[in-house]
Amino acid sequence: MIRRIIKIDRERCNGCGLCAQACHEGAIGMVEGKAQLLRDDYCDGLGDCLPVCPTGAITFVEREAAPYDAAAVAQSQKSASRKEGPHSCPGSACSSIPGRSHAPASPAVSQGCPGSRVQTLKASAAGVPAPAGGPVSHLAQWPVQIKLLPVEAPFYQGARLLVAADCTAFSRGDFHQRFMQGRITMIGCPKLDSVDYAEKLSEIFRCNDIQDVTVVRMEVPCCGGIQRAVEAALAASGKKIPWQVVTLGRDGSILGEVHHETEE
Repeated sequence: MIRRIIKIDRERCNGCGLCAQACHEGAIGMVEGKAQLLRDDYCDGLGDCLPVCPTGAITFVEREAAPYDAAAVAQSQKSASRKEGPHSCPGSACSSIPGRSHAPASPAVSQGCPGSRVQTLKASAAGVPAPAGGPVSHLAQWPVQIKLLPVEAPFYQGARLLVAADCTAFSRGDFHQRFMQGRITMIGCPKLDSVDYAEKLSEIFRCNDIQDVTVVRMEVPCCGGIQRAVEAALAASGKKIPWQVVTLGRDGSILGEVHHETEE
C-alpha cells in the first residue's frame, strides 16, 4: 500500500540516536553509527522522531510500504520492557554535566523530549565537590560507554578525550584527578563488549575538533583491543591527533606511558 512513512538521510544523520529514543514503536535503530528505519510496519507515520533530529535528516515520504502493525509493535514493546534497550533506556540520553569543564559551552538542543536532549551546559574548571568537602568528580558528560555515545555532540568540540578500559578506574583512587580532569571520558571493554570500537571512534575523531587522546588500559592482554581500536581509528580518521597510552598494573601502578603522533 502507498502511505506516509519516514525517510532518513544517512548523509545528514550525525549519529546522536535521539530519533531512536523518540520512536516509541522501535521502528528506528542505530546501524553502523547512523539512524536507520528498521521496519516499515513499525512506523506509524506520525513522526515523533522528526522534531528531535538536530540536523533535519528525517522527512516524510509517500511510498509503497507495509501497513502499520499495531499488534506487532505492542508485542515488541512488551518484550522490550523486560530488558533495557537502546529505545527504552533514558540513561543513555546525552548531556554535559554542569560545573565540569572540558571545552567551551554551546547552546542546548531545544526540540523534543527534555529527557533525551543532547545538551552542553555552562561549565567551570573547578569540578563539582561532593558534600562536606569530599572527593571531587571530574566526569564531564553522560553517557560514558563507547557503545552509547553519539558520533557528534557539543561536548566533543575542542575536547581532550580519555578512552579507558572500564576496569582502570577501579585500580586507582585518584583516577578522576589523574586522568579524567579536563577530558571527555569514554569507556569500554573489548573482551566483554565483543565489538570493534574502531569504526565509531574514527567517525568521532573525523567529525569533531578533538585536541588529543589518552588511552588508559590495564596490563592484561585483552586490554590491547582498546588500544588497537584507537590506533586504527586515528589512522582511518585522516587527522593528525596526538595520543598517548598509559598502562596500569593490576595494583594501579603506572607501568608505562607512551606518546604517539598520527600521520595525515
